[in-house]
Amino acid sequence: MKKSTIQFTVHLDDSNTPEKIEWDAADKPDPGFSETKSISIALWDHVQKNTMRIDLWTKDMPVDEMKRFYIDCIGGLSQSVLTSTGDEKMAAEMNTLCDRLAQLVRDSERA
Repeated sequence: MKKSTIQFTVHLDDSNTPEKIEWDAADKPDPGFSETKSISIALWDHVQKNTMRIDLWTKDMPVDEMKRFYIDCIGGLSQSVLTSTGDEKMAAEMNTLCDRLAQLVRDSERA
């Protein structure tokens, strides 16, 4: 059985706020750690039947990029729902939400 490793390193300031986030993966094309401004990890606990989440972002991540990041996450989840369950209606609803949220971001940038 093949194994793959994904690793995160979070550098914290004195208040435990992330200053720098780095990641690496065994199957990543370029070896070595890469820097990112935000991560969102969701794990399904099949015993408790709920989701455990880890959401981290660096203190210098701009708010507009944070909003776009979460819209992209929802869009990715939409594709995952379609791929894993074949539920086109749910995927379409999630994509509609992404479109509405993206419009809100565009409107706030013009204001």
